[in-house]
Order: sequence, then C-alpha cells, then structure tokens
Amino acid sequence: MASEAPQPERGASFLVTLLRRGAPALATATSELADEVGDPTPVRALRRISKIAGPVDSAHRDGLLLRAARYVAVVPLVYRLFAVPGAFFVFLATHHGSGAFAVGVIALLSVAFSAYGVWWLLRSAPFKPRGAARLIVVDVAFTLLSPVIIALSVSHEAYADALLVPAKQLFGEVALLTLVLGIPSGLALAAAGFPVRLLATWLGTGHVDVSDAVGTYPAMLGVMFTAGGALVMIGLGTRLALAYGIRNGRLAERAQQHRQLHDTVLQTLEAIALGGTEDPARRLTEVRRLARAQAMEVRQLIENASADRAEAGSRPLGEKLAALAAEMARDGLRAQLVVAELDEDTLSEVRQIAIRDAVREAMRNTMKHAGTDKVVVRVEERDRGIAVIIRDHGTGFSPDTAPAGFGISESITARLGEVGGTALVESSPGSGTRVTLWVPC
Repeated sequence: MASEAPQPERGASFLVTLLRRGAPALATATSELADEVGDPTPVRALRRISKIAGPVDSAHRDGLLLRAARYVAVVPLVYRLFAVPGAFFVFLATHHGSGAFAVGVIALLSVAFSAYGVWWLLRSAPFKPRGAARLIVVDVAFTLLSPVIIALSVSHEAYADALLVPAKQLFGEVALLTLVLGIPSGLALAAAGFPVRLLATWLGTGHVDVSDAVGTYPAMLGVMFTAGGALVMIGLGTRLALAYGIRNGRLAERAQQHRQLHDTVLQTLEAIALGGTEDPARRLTEVRRLARAQAMEVRQLIENASADRAEAGSRPLGEKLAALAAEMARDGLRAQLVVAELDEDTLSEVRQIAIRDAVREAMRNTMKHAGTDKVVVRVEERDRGIAVIIRDHGTGFSPDTAPAGFGISESITARLGEVGGTALVESSPGSGTRVTLWVPC
C-alpha cells in the first residue's frame, strides 16, 4: 500500500521558511501576501517587516521566482574564485617547494569547480534541479576531501599555511549551502568539517589539536551569519517589491479598464446623446448601428482582448495608425496621415500601442468637440524619440478655462506617461487644437 504523501506545510512564516530552505523559498513569496504589505501608508518599520515576514503557503511555487533564486549562488562561487587563489599565492610566498604542487592542484580544482558553477548558473539552458543537486554533492565531497589531501601531501612545517586553501573553499561552500539550501544545511556542513579537520590535523602534524579545529569556527559562523543576513534581506526585499508591484499592477489594470469604458461605451452613449438627423426612422437606424458596433467591441474586450492586442502588435506603427484612420473614417472623420520613414525596430510594442490609443482619443475629441471633420496626423523622429502631432483647424478651446477632462488627463497624458512619454495639448478659441505626443526610442 502506497504511503500517503506528506501534507504541505501551510501558514509557516516566510522568514522561517526562507532560513530553513534557502533561496528556493523565494518561490513562495507571492503566496498569502496581505494587501497591507504593499500599502504606501507610512507605518512603523517593525510592523511592516512583520507583515512581510508573515505566513506563506510552502506548497506554492512561482516558476519565475524559482528560476531567479538560483542566481544567489553566484556570490559565494565568485568569492571562491578570488579567495582560494589568494590563499594559494600567500602559501607560495612562504613555501616555494614543499607541497606546492598538491596545494596548487587543489586550488586549481577549486577555481575550476567555481568557474563551472558560475557558467552553469548563468547559461541560457533550462535550469534542472537534479543537475544542481549532483553538482552540489560533488562540490561538497571535494570540499571535505581537500584538507585530507593537503595533509597527506605537504610537510608538517607547511601544513598550517597550506590548510588556508581548503579553509577558503570550506567557507565558500558553507555560504553556498546556507544560501541555496538554508541554514540547517550550512550548519550540517560546518559540523561535518570538524572531524575532517581533526583527521587532517592528525595526518599533517602527527597529533590531534582540538583547539586548532575549533579556532576556525568563529570565522565560519561569521560567514553563515553574513549569508543568512543576505538571504533575509533578499527575501524581505523581494516580497516587499512584489507587494508593491502587485498593488500597482492592480491600479494600472483598473485605470486601463476605466479608459476602455471611456473609449468605448461612454463614447457611444455620448454619440447617441448628441443626436443627429431629425428623421426618427433614420435616427433609430443610427442608434441600432452604434449599439451593434459597441456590443461587438465590448465582447472582443471581454473575450479576446489579449488575442486582439497580439494581432495588432504584429504591425508597425504606421500600419496601426493607418488602420486607426480607416476606423475613424467610418465614423465620419477624415484623417490625413503623414508618416516619415522610421526604423520600426527602435520603438517597443508597448509604446506603439500607447501612441495608437492616445491618437485614437485625440481624434475622437476632434470629432466630438472641434466642429470639423478633418484632422492631420504627422509622425516623425524628434529628440531621440518618435513624435506624433494631431492637428485640426476646428473651434479650439482655452486650456486655462476648460475643465479637466478625463479624455486628456487619463486617456492621453496617462497613457504616454506610463511608457515614459509626454503629451502636450495646445489650443485657443478659433485656432484649432494641436496635440503632440512623444515617446523615447
């Protein structure tokens, strides 16, 4: 009869989980994340930290965070790349011949393992936990065997200085295990290193020196404390950043939904309210046409918004604006589009979509308020970016006296601001309106 699978540990503190399991526990950072963590309202630091370190679902695994967590292992590996050769050169300075070859081989193998580990972590191939486990096992075995090999290969007089090389390797390995597997693993390696150090001391000097073995542990505990502190800072900082990101993402999504309602349903209702022909039959036909068109647009937004955006994203900016001009022409606005020769690859898709949506809103404002059915849209490179100028010769308005409109502040300015761009609206009564949009390349 198969044994029952262990129940997932739920409600454990994020801080405790992090210290017990190491950097992979970062994958739980998005679970059980209270809204208070990302609340920008000022609170006492300890209160916010207690919220960040609150309960998590240890069964939760965020794949992206799990893949990113492996990069913390680069730090102790890089430390070994410098510390081990440094200890070897110190040994060479005082012992030119006795055991230099064996110590050099240990140092070279340590550098090779560390360099391979850095390459393996930073390579583009998919990360495989089983492969990482094998590498750690080999690295730990080498770390524990290296002081014994040194003891068997150097003279009694050179033993103490030679042992600095595997000591640096051990310090780096303790930090590595603490970061990637948690404090218990780091402590286990430190404990395993004690009898190995006693054995090496006996082989290297002919007697057992407990004080010599114990003397290395203050420095080793300091390494563990530093690695554990770094792990805590990375974990708490990551969780706080995620909380802020989730909160801001929700606000951005809400703003986008508001803009979509403004640019679709509200526009249609306003068009219906403005009225048109006095013929009731023609008016009823026009209202039905607007209602059908609006129903189709809302259905697309609800059911297939992401697919629509991906399809639009396959076209360059000029084609997006040409399609927009055709869309506006169906509603009675004639747009003259002038597009300079652009390098389409210089402008990201997100910025192209922001420009297109802002131009749509500016053209709809022209259609509703300018008293003209003509508009000129010009696209050009300017100030290391792309500028789009929407110009009409309608009635215009006074920006100082006009009320703050949602269409300008949210649908135009906010869209450009979200992608690092700017929007300038210039108008005066009787002189028309010029809207200048700019985004960096």
